Amino acid sequence: MNKSELVEQVAGAAGLSQKQAGAAIDAALAAIQRAVSKGDDVAIPGFGKFERRRRSKRKARNLQTGKAMTIPATNVPAFKPGQGFKEVVAGKRSAPAAKKPAAKKPAAKKPAAKKPAAKKPAAKKPAAKKPAAKKPAAKKPAAKKPAAKKPAAKKPAAKKPAAKKPARKR
Repeated sequence: MNKSELVEQVAGAAGLSQKQAGAAIDAALAAIQRAVSKGDDVAIPGFGKFERRRRSKRKARNLQTGKAMTIPATNVPAFKPGQGFKEVVAGKRSAPAAKKPAAKKPAAKKPAAKKPAAKKPAAKKPAAKKPAAKKPAAKKPAAKKPAAKKPAAKKPAAKKPAAKKPARKR
């Protein structure tokens, strides 16, 4: 994912224009950069921690000339992922879904929404059953995987004649 794709997703999830979402992302990144450059840590619970680390001076060798050289000490940015981020990447839990902002029309429906609030969780339970019905659809891509393996099998066959050619030249 690049920055423009991130801006599109943030704009869609937050109900902002792409220009507004881009400005918000730029402002957040600039704030993180300023804080880390000053030596402050930026911790985002469930996501991770941005920090500045000191890299001491060290000796190295120039590979072109073979001459020994000293690399000066410097500060480098570092990121340590949080436990929630690690779990999402490892597949132990799903990523949090982006919440859609409430439109002006649902604001008028809020008094009416208070009474059926107990009915909404009941509506969510059948929704949980629908993905279970989609599991057979997930098996269809599994049928595509053997199709992807067939071209891989053709590649070694193409390599075998290439190996025989040098044998004929001798």
